[in-house]
Amino acid sequence: MTPRALTYKEAGVDIDAADEFIEKITPFVKKTDRPGVLSSIGHYAGLFALAKEAYREPVLVSSTDGVGTKVKLALEWNRLEGLGQDLVAMSANDVLCLGAEPLFFLDYFATGRLDVPRATILLKGISEACREIGCALLGGETAEMPTIYRGDDFDLAGFVVGVVERQEIIDGKQVQPGDRILGLASSGVHSNGFSLVRKIVARKKLLSNKIYPGLKRPLVEVLLAPTRLYVRSILKLKRSFSLRGIAHITGGGLIGNLPRVFPDHCRAILRQSAWPKPPILQCLQRWGNISEEEMHRVFNSGIGLAIIVSREQVSGALTALKEMGETAWEIGEIVARREGDPEIEIL
Repeated sequence: MTPRALTYKEAGVDIDAADEFIEKITPFVKKTDRPGVLSSIGHYAGLFALAKEAYREPVLVSSTDGVGTKVKLALEWNRLEGLGQDLVAMSANDVLCLGAEPLFFLDYFATGRLDVPRATILLKGISEACREIGCALLGGETAEMPTIYRGDDFDLAGFVVGVVERQEIIDGKQVQPGDRILGLASSGVHSNGFSLVRKIVARKKLLSNKIYPGLKRPLVEVLLAPTRLYVRSILKLKRSFSLRGIAHITGGGLIGNLPRVFPDHCRAILRQSAWPKPPILQCLQRWGNISEEEMHRVFNSGIGLAIIVSREQVSGALTALKEMGETAWEIGEIVARREGDPEIEIL
């Protein structure tokens, strides 16, 4: 007897669902088009042209990242809306640290089973975040892999390309003792430390929709608040101020990220009293009985982006950031580093 013919769908991959997904997200993607985009979604690769007249010595800047285990908590609590912005912000804020304007973004979405409504929520969020920073969503990949991911499990990754004039690259080499450090407020946990967050949630049996003491909104809204996009504010700020170093405070916190943007002969002194710790971080520290040192190594401490400027530019930069809707503080200074000194000290 001839065996019954198998189909790809029976193996766990639904081509019709993939086609439906492309049809649904195409309008969102088209809204992210910007000058330079030469291709439309659906081709093998994206095309982007740099306008020769717009740059003298353009340097391309690239970065890639994901959302991490925040995805898992978002799935468990059925709150996916902010993950698209998380994905874009993790890479776009990184190229921003070199002074680059994000030009185009590509996403990679891998799942065990393509749930079109859920996937559409994710891609809509990615598209809206790209539009917010003037970055084209040039393409992406959707992979249905039932033997790798279980059920509705999925992962997100993204890749961004930006551009900066060679003479305007911000690489931290100009940072010197006496410079000041400005901190821009985060929206909360952002997209790092969620393996520890999930451990605390499980141990304390925390409820997603409960408003806990110290918080003003349900836990799900506070914990899953999307990562802030700092692109427009910083690109505007750099037109009027000399930004000597920019650090995106992600995994490793202030301790791990600030030293990446100043020379070896410098170190940073931060004053913890200079800015407020977000209530959600206070709650997590209390619920998990986490030491202050561990909090600084795992979470962003309420600072999503740190900027290093000269002492003379502090007041003007803070005023400009406030006018742009950012909450920012002078949080520390750069001092000379002697042998044996730590790269960063939080007092």
